[in-house]
Amino acid sequence: MEQQIDRRDFLRLAGYGGVVFASGLVTGGCASPSGGARAGDAAAEFHFVQLSDLHWGFEGPPNPDARGTLPKAIAAVNGLAQAPDFVVFTGDLTHTTDDPKERRVRMAQVRDQIGKLNVKTVHLMPGEHDAALDRGEAFQEVFGKTHYTFDHKGVHFIVLDNVSDPGAVIGDEQLGWLASDLSDRPRNAPIVVLTHRPLFDLYPQWDWATRDASRAIALLEPFEHVTVFYGHIHQEHHQMTGRIAHHAAKSLIFPLPPPGSQPKRTPIAWDAAAPYRGLGWRDIEADAARAYYELQERPVQGA
Repeated sequence: MEQQIDRRDFLRLAGYGGVVFASGLVTGGCASPSGGARAGDAAAEFHFVQLSDLHWGFEGPPNPDARGTLPKAIAAVNGLAQAPDFVVFTGDLTHTTDDPKERRVRMAQVRDQIGKLNVKTVHLMPGEHDAALDRGEAFQEVFGKTHYTFDHKGVHFIVLDNVSDPGAVIGDEQLGWLASDLSDRPRNAPIVVLTHRPLFDLYPQWDWATRDASRAIALLEPFEHVTVFYGHIHQEHHQMTGRIAHHAAKSLIFPLPPPGSQPKRTPIAWDAAAPYRGLGWRDIEADAARAYYELQERPVQGA
């Protein structure tokens, strides 16, 4: 069962303003050492940043500052009072091109921009603009694997690739890999899934869905504390599927309209009076011991 929850509901669930409640709390002692962290353990608290949908190489009226918004966001992340433990980019690093050479040039330029972040670790995944035309070949050459896992201070992170297959599927092989990864994890393990397309049918008419997402959700549903961070829809959006919380991030290139709010999925027009309206990135405070995430939406600021 899917349930859409607006920001006010999330704030009410959180119990105080300015944050978003992302998943349930672990109660009664501690989580399993293999999948969580001890309750009250300060090491279980950490901070990371999500950026999404850079579309490097895009040129057009929806953003006349197309090569300026990513550097502005990077400068803002570097200006945080406390540096994040890591930064994640949830896809569409580049804008699609039919020219394989140009695709690699754009990716190399993005890699150079990302290198300006004052963080030790960056986790990347492709969007369909990066990977659908060559099944992720160029992305893997420049950035590495399109799906993988990592662990950080008690949270298990799973990066899913639902874009390299042009059919907008995760696919049998990767779903088998996911099942194997989850097979020996305790049910109360804090899990974060990072992906590009939504893992539910947000609005399939606009390609805002993953065709076999229900199979991935079925594998994740037995776990008590799963949170999904994704991109693709160029706007902040929060939704529950059962007890799994899904959070879409804003874009750094142009905003898109709410799902189904107009006949076509066309970018929201550039507003010279508010040139960066709708663009932004996300700052996330995580507490692994409680499987709790505090989200702050940060706007792109002009020079």
